[in-house]
Amino acid sequence: MKHHSPFAHVSRRKFLHGMGMATAGLALASCRPRYKPTEEVIESAPTRPVVANPVVAIARADSYDPKLIRSQVQAVLDGIGGVADILAHGKRVAIKVNLTGGTSTKPIAGTKETETYLTHPEVVKALCELLRDAGVKDLFIVEAVYEQDSWPHYEYTEMAKAIGATLVDLNYPNPYKDYVQVSPGDQAMTYKSFYFNPLLLEIDAFISVSKLKCHNTAGVTHTMKNLFGLAPVDIYKSNGGDTYRSAFHGSGKTTAERLPRVIVDLNMARPIHLSLIDGIQTTEGGEGPWINGIRPLKAGVLLAGKDPVATDSVATAVMDFDPTAEYPNAPFVHAQNHLNIAAKLGLGTNQLDKIKVVGEQIPDVKMKFRVSV
Repeated sequence: MKHHSPFAHVSRRKFLHGMGMATAGLALASCRPRYKPTEEVIESAPTRPVVANPVVAIARADSYDPKLIRSQVQAVLDGIGGVADILAHGKRVAIKVNLTGGTSTKPIAGTKETETYLTHPEVVKALCELLRDAGVKDLFIVEAVYEQDSWPHYEYTEMAKAIGATLVDLNYPNPYKDYVQVSPGDQAMTYKSFYFNPLLLEIDAFISVSKLKCHNTAGVTHTMKNLFGLAPVDIYKSNGGDTYRSAFHGSGKTTAERLPRVIVDLNMARPIHLSLIDGIQTTEGGEGPWINGIRPLKAGVLLAGKDPVATDSVATAVMDFDPTAEYPNAPFVHAQNHLNIAAKLGLGTNQLDKIKVVGEQIPDVKMKFRVSV
């Protein structure tokens, strides 16, 4: 069943006016009502792109200077053959960013969150500008943000307005009536379906833009783990007092098997067409300041690819880890390796000798990252 898109025949100005918004770049939700999703027909996942010979591009960047970022994002996109193929079915694109933790979390002393553990808006802006140049009509920047203040606080509101993108908080079905259930398909391991904002089915291309960093539980958190933020937080809590998707994590000994399988299920339910990783400035030791021992690190790289398993695996190797390592070996010291699971299911490859790396080479940009223990 194909949903009718509220965006399809309405001009951008009329759409925003109808939502009670004055300008583009404002989020589609500004409050946090409790939604109780109805039991609707489960939708099939969008078709997963097939990447027969994966290519991952690496470029150096030592700062978030806008001209430098624009040039280097262009370089990695050119290195993987551009974006014409992922736009072949239409010109509506959603970009999933990583704004984990929310504004109530204090940044690492002396740093900005986007220069340590969150996707930097300058990287997203450069990508959006290049997508516009390639003919993209409708741009949506999506995330299930922890607080509505996250958008302006992390400078996304201003950036989105400048490039004509719409910010969408995936914690809500707005502007649709309700969420839609989307199945990961026959290979689903943990969830037979996920509740998603229907926009995630209406787009023509889906891009995940993440940070290059470790994750306390998942080992690494690149573009595949970034899809945790597709799911509405309130629906995936184990109990009302939780502030995160505790149902995805499970509890006790179940976490080591459950969490990596949920990552893969999410990637089958909403396949990624393009992965872009911000490793210019980041952290080691964990995914955010709530992890003891996390500290800033300057890796000075950008990576891009169309096979998310391959892209995340090259990123893992850049961090001086083996992307085929298995629990409890670093960096997968607390859970099984979701890259191994994804590769076994045919989502992509994490075998470095089967991935063509262009631009900078892994040995030349490799930097040792510490894991959280």
